[in-house]
Amino acid sequence: MQTGADMLSHKAVGPNAGARKYDIITALGAHALSGDKHDHRLVLRLITLITARYNWARNELAVGQREIARLWSVDERTVKREMAKLRARGWLVVKRQGARGRVSEYGIDHERLLEDTRPTWPNVGPDFDLRMQGTPEPSSVVPMPVRGAVTAPDVSDGTEWTLAQAVLHAEDAGLYGSWLRALVREGRAGGRLSLRAPSRFHAAYVQTHLRNRILAACQTVDSDVSDVTISG
Repeated sequence: MQTGADMLSHKAVGPNAGARKYDIITALGAHALSGDKHDHRLVLRLITLITARYNWARNELAVGQREIARLWSVDERTVKREMAKLRARGWLVVKRQGARGRVSEYGIDHERLLEDTRPTWPNVGPDFDLRMQGTPEPSSVVPMPVRGAVTAPDVSDGTEWTLAQAVLHAEDAGLYGSWLRALVREGRAGGRLSLRAPSRFHAAYVQTHLRNRILAACQTVDSDVSDVTISG
C-alpha cells in the first residue's frame, strides 16, 4: 500500500499537478510555522526559490548563487550556508555539481521532505492529512435531485471550461448536473480560470467541496490552467 510520501515523491505533473504542488508548499509552510524563527526563515527562502525557479516536470533547480542572493536579499555567503542546511536535511540533493560557466543543479527529495513535514499535516486540517496519506477523503458533497437524464455539455466552442465540463460529466453525471452544469465561464487571466455560479451559496459550496475536482478536470484538457476561482 502506498503512503502519501510514496505517492507524492513522483514528479508533480499530469492532471492533478497543480493541486500536488500546492499541497507540497502547504506542507512546507505548516512545518515551518510549527518551528522557531530559524525554521521560518529557512523554509520561506526554500518556498520562494521553489516557486520562482523550480522545474517541477524535470525535478530540477538550476540557479546560480548570485541570483539566489538577489532573490533572498542576502549575500552569497548566506546563500552557501542556507543551501548547505537544505542539503543536510536531505530536502535538496545535488544532481550535477557546478563548474566554470555552469551552475549546480539540484533536485528535491520529495519523499524525505514529506516524511519530515508529516507531523504537521493534521495542523492544516483532516482533509489535508488524509489526502497526503493517500487516503480518500470522505465525500461531503450533498447530491441534489436532478430530473431526467443529464445530457453531456456542448463542446463546440472548444473552450477549456466546456471541455472540462465534458470530463466532469463523464466522471459523475449526477454531480455535474447538480453543481457544475450551472457554472459559467467568466474569463481567463494567464493560468487562472474564473467561473461564476448562480448564487453566493452555490459558489461557496463548489469552492469548498469541488474546486480541486474542477481544477483537475481543467488541467486534463489544458495543462496551463493553474488556478480556478468561483464567484457568485
